[in-house]
Amino acid sequence: MFKTFKTILFRDLTLAMRRKTDILSAVFFFIIVISLFPLGVGLDKTVLIKIAPGIAWVAALLASMLALERLFAGDYEDGTLEQMLITPQPMTVIVLAKVVAHWLLTGLPLVLIVPLVGLQYHLSGEAILVMMMALLLGTPILSLLGAIGAALTLGVRGGGILISLLILPLYIPVLVYGSGAVSASLIAGESQAYLLLLGAFLILTLLFSPIATALALKISSE
Repeated sequence: MFKTFKTILFRDLTLAMRRKTDILSAVFFFIIVISLFPLGVGLDKTVLIKIAPGIAWVAALLASMLALERLFAGDYEDGTLEQMLITPQPMTVIVLAKVVAHWLLTGLPLVLIVPLVGLQYHLSGEAILVMMMALLLGTPILSLLGAIGAALTLGVRGGGILISLLILPLYIPVLVYGSGAVSASLIAGESQAYLLLLGAFLILTLLFSPIATALALKISSE
């Protein structure tokens, strides 16, 4: 199973490198959103510090959704997905590999850009570190939950809009805990509870999301 996981992971990463615009679009979208808000609300330091957690998380949430529609679409269109479904390897392992590839291309870059957010919104070093930890725990959850929506809307016209309608309600706890961790760090200097909740949510999605996604893919391919 590990060999299957590694093969699918490197395959998806290699294919993504040939379509660099899909990768850069999420990163540039995140940068543009967090850069425009200070221009719109003003440069008051107190205001920027208060709104930084929410803006960063909303931008990360929307950026992660940009590439969800193409998560399984390419394999579905060329018949690769059908071959994956009839292989003896567990479909959950294949799904997990594809989700990890999606996170490495869209989620991890956002975590690495967080210091830029801190500079623009006058955040302290501790707040920046907490935001990075929260995004490191939260962005994989966004990819795992998004994979369920992408599988359910596979082959459906206007799938991008349907994905948003399906998974945005599931994203709300991640948004609340993620932004709450940074806000708690700024106000009381204590964010451990929020990070633990994100960690627990990540474990749950790791256990159940690949199974749900694999079942949804089988239903969509029939």
